[in-house]
Amino acid sequence: MATEIELKLSLKPGDARKLLEHPLLRNLPTQRLKLLNTYYDTPDLRLHAQRIALRFRKKGWEWLLTVKSAEPASGGLAVRNEWECPAAPGNFDFSHVDRTELRNLLDGARPELKAVFTTDFKRQVWQVPFGESRIELALDRGEIASGKTKERICEVELELLSGRIEDIFGLTRKLQAHFHLRPSIASKAERGYRLFLRTPEQPFRAKPIALHAGQTPVEAFRAIALACLEHFQRNEAGLLAGGEAEFIHQARVALRRLRSAIKLFAPVLPKDFVATYGQTWRALASALGEARNWDVFQEETLPPMLATFPESPDLRRLQARAEQRARYARRSIVKLLAVREYPRLILEFAAAIYALQETGNTPIKQFARERVASYTQSARKLAERYAELDAAQRHEMRLKFKRLRYAIEFLENTLPARQTRQALSALHRLQETLGRINDASEALLLLNELQGKQPAGIAHGWLNGQLEILVSSQARSLESWLKDGSTGRQGMQ
Repeated sequence: MATEIELKLSLKPGDARKLLEHPLLRNLPTQRLKLLNTYYDTPDLRLHAQRIALRFRKKGWEWLLTVKSAEPASGGLAVRNEWECPAAPGNFDFSHVDRTELRNLLDGARPELKAVFTTDFKRQVWQVPFGESRIELALDRGEIASGKTKERICEVELELLSGRIEDIFGLTRKLQAHFHLRPSIASKAERGYRLFLRTPEQPFRAKPIALHAGQTPVEAFRAIALACLEHFQRNEAGLLAGGEAEFIHQARVALRRLRSAIKLFAPVLPKDFVATYGQTWRALASALGEARNWDVFQEETLPPMLATFPESPDLRRLQARAEQRARYARRSIVKLLAVREYPRLILEFAAAIYALQETGNTPIKQFARERVASYTQSARKLAERYAELDAAQRHEMRLKFKRLRYAIEFLENTLPARQTRQALSALHRLQETLGRINDASEALLLLNELQGKQPAGIAHGWLNGQLEILVSSQARSLESWLKDGSTGRQGMQ
């Protein structure tokens, strides 16, 4: 088995010829290949469900059987286990796969295997000495096909042959100075499956993060931060297409979780890392927040008002203005993602995550207990004074509860199971109320923005009435959490 460390970057087709003349490549020997790959799976796509890619590749006159077990990619960097050996086309012999469970799965699937899609592309390869490393740079141009459906390939792949991961990022920085290279998270196999299934881009939701007791806090942060980065990148295509509201919501959640993780692990992270990346995402997070607020206003706030006052011309005018502002907010996101600095930010952040060094020897379980207890106490102090808090303090209290929930979700595997389930259940119930109050408060701000100097009217009165009801119910929710939900912290200490 080989471990493949690879950085994938999409390239504009017009830049492909220019890349050939780059000073880093111009005087290096190059190899040209034509690669035809056929990917196989069962009718129920059993291998795809297990993140396994199985293919026959024609490389020159040679045929190779390849099995890849994919790990999630972040920042474009993928670390995969790969098994490859010469084979006759159609002869599915998996004896070279040295992972017993995987080999048994493949052997069991053998009678049902069928071709699902092909990739056909030309590859030009250089071995680039860079820093302390030897890196294979491959330029791939061609197409992915499933039946009559096709999709273009134009990408650069950097594979670490020997040396340090940091040098892959260093080489990419050099190339990004001349070309608009974007970290790409979807492999050719993943794109092929999407063609085969005829499925459009789907909003990607956060996946559970499997930490374990043997990890250090820095290793735990690395896993969490990369998962958050993947969560965001998986929604990028939907954002660029000006897609549905759920892409915006999930991208916003991804950045919120990422920024919360940086705050949570700040005691074990370098101060310059926290200072830089705690603020770097602010502009993008703000744009996503504004777009999300307009989506909620259109989809959740206006419909019940329109249902209550169907003949109101003022509400119809508000609806038209809100739609216009939502479109503008979406365009702002697309503009931010289109600037050259955005792909550089993704790359730099991924590089910084991999470069983090250990800063102590605190066991992850101890770190988790102490941080969750601290977050719980901080939220509890504000909750106990809820009646005397002003609007700004109540907003801060809501943020503290959200950070507490994220902290417990991140560290769930390292905390006592029963107390963790109890705490998360109570927080979810509480945050339903807190979230509705925040939506109503944001809706009032958006309403004022839309109305300008016009009288408040029906909408303003309706929203204020809803907010009063929600605020009164919040006090009961907080009392319930103070009584039951925060007691789980005792078992986490």
